[in-house]
Amino acid sequence: MTNVNPKAYNPFDIAQEQFDRIANILELSQAARDLLRTPVREYHFSIPVRMDDGDTKIFRAFRIQHNDARGPGKGGIRFHPMSTVDIMRALAMWNTWRCAVADLPLGGSMGGVICDLHNLSLGEQERMCRGWVRQLASNLGPDWDVPSPDLMTSAQHMLWMLDEYETMHGRKSPGFITGKPVEMGGSSGRKEAAGYGLMVAVREALKELEIKPANTTASFQGFGNIAQHAALLYRRMGGTVTCVSSWNQSDQTTYAFCKEQGIDPDELSAITNPFGEIHKVKAIELGYQCLPGEAWIEQNVDILVPTALENQITLENVGKISRKAKIIAEGADGAINPGAEQLLVPRGITVIPDILANAGGVTCSYFEQVQSNMNYYWKRDEVLGKLDVHMTSIYIDISNIAQSRHMALRDVAYLVAIERVARACQERGWI
Repeated sequence: MTNVNPKAYNPFDIAQEQFDRIANILELSQAARDLLRTPVREYHFSIPVRMDDGDTKIFRAFRIQHNDARGPGKGGIRFHPMSTVDIMRALAMWNTWRCAVADLPLGGSMGGVICDLHNLSLGEQERMCRGWVRQLASNLGPDWDVPSPDLMTSAQHMLWMLDEYETMHGRKSPGFITGKPVEMGGSSGRKEAAGYGLMVAVREALKELEIKPANTTASFQGFGNIAQHAALLYRRMGGTVTCVSSWNQSDQTTYAFCKEQGIDPDELSAITNPFGEIHKVKAIELGYQCLPGEAWIEQNVDILVPTALENQITLENVGKISRKAKIIAEGADGAINPGAEQLLVPRGITVIPDILANAGGVTCSYFEQVQSNMNYYWKRDEVLGKLDVHMTSIYIDISNIAQSRHMALRDVAYLVAIERVARACQERGWI
């Protein structure tokens, strides 16, 4: 994982530029533009947390609700030291478009806390989670805004938040949050969903290129939940992962771990901590080559899969991408800088945009909401089967339009999503 300098890159500016360009194509009214290019609601607040040593520390936190014309807000909760309000705004906007392109009855939201979980005990993390819910209890819920895990948060964090919400409201409300432990009302298959959905999109892109997965290689940036499960499915499809990168907290840098003959994701996951950090010494002992983190993008592979933070493929490093590369699947939101993407188009590289590529996570979150609200739970194979069908359908629909109109997948995905949300706002009488 590479840190993003918020002074040098503002993802919300990028998100708005993306919207403005598509709004011009759609010829949206000024009212529609004014409504959709900014969040409908923002909550900025402080969370006092009693630390284990008895001191109290104050943490800054956010919840951004971009648009809920198509349904309750849906978006993650990120605990990360590099979080900013503009990152939250961008992610909330992208979540709106992601839910729309997946044709889910949901809007977009996003939240988080500026903190570093490496420096917080489990007790301090629990108090953080409960404090976050207490600040927002009247503005969240299954009919309003449904949180889920994101960077550095887990099923355990979601369970603490659920317990606090139910305690405050005096009733059971499992649909309040998704990404819960399976035994506590979560969905089987939810953990794998984002990574599996990502590989379904890659699989369909390879079909269009008439390339068999078994004849391809891939390099992943990041080795958190999405990358681990994506790499596993890709390997089952016959593909070979030759490189993954990982943030190293003790060294405060990233490393790329490579094996030309292929990486065993299960083997590597066994030496990876819950933060997605691969144990460097153990990896070297297992025969992995340890290179500087940037090496992930330089590998001579067919597929690149960035699954870390925003702005990871830039004008500075896009030239390092191998001429062999055929697909870049954007597992992380905003991973490709727009300027860099313009240089990829003439090379004929298929870019599967974030709002399409990583829609598997929110799709399965929707499945979890449905199951929680019905109190009826599906088996893992049923969940992942539904996910495969839905992601395949989404990809084919967007790709068919892109081919017929000679447009990039990203442009078509945005066209479809923004048009759907704008129409919902119009039909509601908001604009």
